[in-house]
Amino acid sequence: MKLTLEHLGLAANSPQILKAWYATTLGAEVVYDSGQTPPSYLLRLGGGMMLEIYPASHGMVETGYNRLQGWRHLAVRVENLDTAREWLVSRGVEFTDPIKPAGGGGRVLFFRDPEGNLLHLVERDSSFLEGR
Repeated sequence: MKLTLEHLGLAANSPQILKAWYATTLGAEVVYDSGQTPPSYLLRLGGGMMLEIYPASHGMVETGYNRLQGWRHLAVRVENLDTAREWLVSRGVEFTDPIKPAGGGGRVLFFRDPEGNLLHLVERDSSFLEGR
């Protein structure tokens, strides 16, 4: 049996604003809108994985702290990290940390969405991606 990722759930204080940010900033495609108040959405990211955005019951300041127990960041693979950074800066994304080495090789660059959720760009050598 082969398991593949289908979607990642993201509870949001403002699902509408977060949905718009992922669609506008990262180019995610909205494939489902619950039509409810408050709404829930499914957005398809490049590569086919989806992000489910739904209403949060509450939040916490530590949401974007990478060492907090639980799922902590969404990694977005890019071919060229420098080009992707420039593209995101043109869309209003702010990067506060420098580019760092990625575990397993390559480079990463962290940033946050409007609600403080942690994401990072990851650039890897083709040999890593091919499993060599």
